[in-house]
Amino acid sequence: MVRAVAIVPHTHWDREWYAPFQTFRLRLVDILDDLLPRLESDPSYAHFLLDGQLAVVDDYLEVRPDAEERLRRLTTSGRVSIGPWYVLPDEFLVSGETLVRNLEFGMARAAAYGGGMPVGYLPDMFGHVAQMPQLLRQAGFEHAVVWRGVPSAVDRTAFWWTAPDGSTVRAEYLPVGYGNGAAVPDDAKQLVARIRAHEAELGPLLAPDSALLWMNGTDHQAPQPWLGRVVAEANDIQDDYRLTVASLREYLPAAPTDGLPTWTGELRSGARANLLMGVASNRVDVKQAAARAERSLERRAEPLSALFLPPAQWPGALLNVAWMAVVRNAAHDSVCACSADVVVDAVLHRYAEATQIGDGLARRALDALGQSIAVDGAVIVNPAARTRSGAAELTLAGDDLLPDEQLLEGRAASVERHTVLGTEVSLVTARLAAAVPTGTAVLACEITENDSLDVVLRTGVGAPSATTASALCDLYARAGARRDEQVQVTIQHEAFRRVLVRAEAVPGFGWRAWDASTLEVEPAWADERGMGNGVVHVTVDPATGTFSIDGLAGLDRLVDSGDAGDTYNYSPPARDVIVDTPVEVAVTVVEKGPVRAVLRVTRRFIRTDEHIDVVTDLTLNAGERLVRVTTAVENRGGDHRLRAVFPLPEQATTSQAESAFAIVERGLGVEGGPHELPLPTFPSRRFVRAGGLTLVHEGLLEYELVDSGRALALTLLRCVGVLSGTHLALRPMPAGPPLEVAGAQMIGRQVLRYGVAVGDCDPYALADDAFLPLEVTSGENRGDRVPRGTALAVSGAEVSALRHVDGALHVRVFNPTDTEATVEFDARHGWLVDLCGRPVEPFDGSFSLAPWRIATVRLAGP
Repeated sequence: MVRAVAIVPHTHWDREWYAPFQTFRLRLVDILDDLLPRLESDPSYAHFLLDGQLAVVDDYLEVRPDAEERLRRLTTSGRVSIGPWYVLPDEFLVSGETLVRNLEFGMARAAAYGGGMPVGYLPDMFGHVAQMPQLLRQAGFEHAVVWRGVPSAVDRTAFWWTAPDGSTVRAEYLPVGYGNGAAVPDDAKQLVARIRAHEAELGPLLAPDSALLWMNGTDHQAPQPWLGRVVAEANDIQDDYRLTVASLREYLPAAPTDGLPTWTGELRSGARANLLMGVASNRVDVKQAAARAERSLERRAEPLSALFLPPAQWPGALLNVAWMAVVRNAAHDSVCACSADVVVDAVLHRYAEATQIGDGLARRALDALGQSIAVDGAVIVNPAARTRSGAAELTLAGDDLLPDEQLLEGRAASVERHTVLGTEVSLVTARLAAAVPTGTAVLACEITENDSLDVVLRTGVGAPSATTASALCDLYARAGARRDEQVQVTIQHEAFRRVLVRAEAVPGFGWRAWDASTLEVEPAWADERGMGNGVVHVTVDPATGTFSIDGLAGLDRLVDSGDAGDTYNYSPPARDVIVDTPVEVAVTVVEKGPVRAVLRVTRRFIRTDEHIDVVTDLTLNAGERLVRVTTAVENRGGDHRLRAVFPLPEQATTSQAESAFAIVERGLGVEGGPHELPLPTFPSRRFVRAGGLTLVHEGLLEYELVDSGRALALTLLRCVGVLSGTHLALRPMPAGPPLEVAGAQMIGRQVLRYGVAVGDCDPYALADDAFLPLEVTSGENRGDRVPRGTALAVSGAEVSALRHVDGALHVRVFNPTDTEATVEFDARHGWLVDLCGRPVEPFDGSFSLAPWRIATVRLAGP
């Protein structure tokens, strides 16, 4: 029998990795400068795959814009395959929405070149999320190509891969990676011998009637110009194989489907390839920055702008700039931070810029809402879909504290008088502006000019007006004209107070004017013995610094141990020193309530003869079960791992963690192999729960069930100094060059945010309460919105996106449970659409959503 061999020439292009982007781009330009004319002049070199990511195209054309038409001719004729991704992402370290936007950007850019490759090309991701088959099917794809993470239960070079909702794709499996056909020899006999050896290497994985997929490329590899010729010669000298230079688009639809094994859920096995699982815990600053940027765009800027700005003011261009930064960072060597320090610096810069745009747009939308409400004063805004109660920070006029307000800062009315020269007036106003507390401003400027210049400035609660700004400009001109004369400046400070209040039942995607009502729940309190709020009671152990919730003791035990690993993997040192007992503990009350109680626990540890103080603030709000934890440590040493350990109410055999559009369940063990020994650490997006306890976190992605399932460990820091080690205990082979990466030691002050709740609770709601606080704006009584209302009522599913697309409001929801849900849109109608925006079916008011199903809705009307 003649075996077909499909040879797919390609290059795997890491945009940035052990060298920065611009260094790699120089090589990219050289490669494509050679490839494009070669394809045009050599028809035997039939095809080339540009790594399934459009960033390669954009990065090249930014330098060679005159090559755009040449590239378009090659892509539209099928000689070059592009897309469907914008970058090849890590799937576990970014949000599900980032995966969708990545695909959207890639397919949109590919459309300008005749369309992207309709294949879920996933060649080098460090494992695969459970919902990837559903995302691919909703994008119109039927095939995937994968390498890492495939379990030993898959015993063929292809399998049916099914998402939790039942969506299935045919997955082509590359058992030895995307470089199995790299470096084709310039000799037909040698090529045939190499193919024969690879056939033997695959053994029973390769079915007798299956074609062989020969991926002719590897990291940053240039095309081999003799490929077409040597393939023709190899066909002429033997009859065992029939070689063709092909594309994945050509090969996959004809690949066999009978008798394939099946697999449901995520792919996280190390049976045949290293999974490089330690990328979830290195460079925690990158993971925190990713969490903040994604939250700023997904949960604040987009929904608030879509709901509270006129459609004509939708800031689509700015959002695209921010999302492009986040998507570029989603590349597996970027967000994984297994890169040179200069690359990580660039990643952090892009996340910072995306967050700045997101936060700024959110503020503009909140201001617009304030201007549209028919009420004066503070307005509480809920950016989440569910109705919520919670704490909000207000700046109010006057210094009379009302019942159930918690004072954070305040000032009584006062008057200052200054006699200065005209040249010094601007110094007085500059110092005043710098000293004005948040929420207050210079509200008025009154000028009296006769024989002398007298000025009265008034500060109070509010924002400066255009009239005040104009008056200040006038003041500077007049004072300048009297530069050597004395000017009398009187500053009248109105009383103000900055307080914490509890807002009750703020509607989802809605608002509620603050009405100074009393607490409807028991107040929070704290003293030297502990803290409570009528819902839970917290005490701190003065000997260990751990705390208890309703008697469950030992929570947040800090365990520091050595780490001889690298940015890819934890590795236990040959001689480890574990530090888990403080030599001193101090507990102080920071806030006593009634809205928020805060205890500060300072633990002093000794590590390598050095004192290290770890300061942990425990926060409990009125009416809530969640205990928020903020831990700050001045990290002075390297090569170690710091974890917070939480005993469980019940011994657990499984954990449930958030992943993209799903909650995944995992056991105590994990499958390893010769390339990576099993280590049961797992990633979670925002929460993990086990044995009756839930942890939520901001960018602390790695957890492990320890002590035979009796406790849950959350990795706070993993500090190492090399990009890739060479003799790790748990990974014998290197994963990259052994470059020094001093930044990965995380030297300096690190602040980690997480929270814990005991008992049955909604983990999505818990994560929102912890990290998506209620917002505040100022009603200006200039519009017609009622004092309490909602801009969009959505119930029955989690909302992952709310934005404008082509002038219509789009909402993406998902059902993270194993039971069917009914999604209701309160008298709204529209269409269910796929990830490409194509209509699927109409709905009117509500629709059913199957277990684990993702749905995108385009709403009709305003």
